[in-house]
Amino acid sequence: MEHPHDTDARLTELEIKASYAEDLLDQLNQTIFRQQQQIDTLLRELAEFRRQQPEDGQPMQRNLRDELPPHY
Repeated sequence: MEHPHDTDARLTELEIKASYAEDLLDQLNQTIFRQQQQIDTLLRELAEFRRQQPEDGQPMQRNLRDELPPHY
């Protein structure tokens, strides 16, 4: 038969593990929430870029000077 002290120690260890698991779950939920916000923002930006594209599907004329880095 187990000693009460062994049972208490095992119970304490299980409570600690459960606490760590809860903390990890909260962190993962926050990460998923932030990632979903980023995905939503990227989808809105993509939709805006598509809206700006000309109706005929032809790529917009670009001036290569506009693409030069600022130090040129």
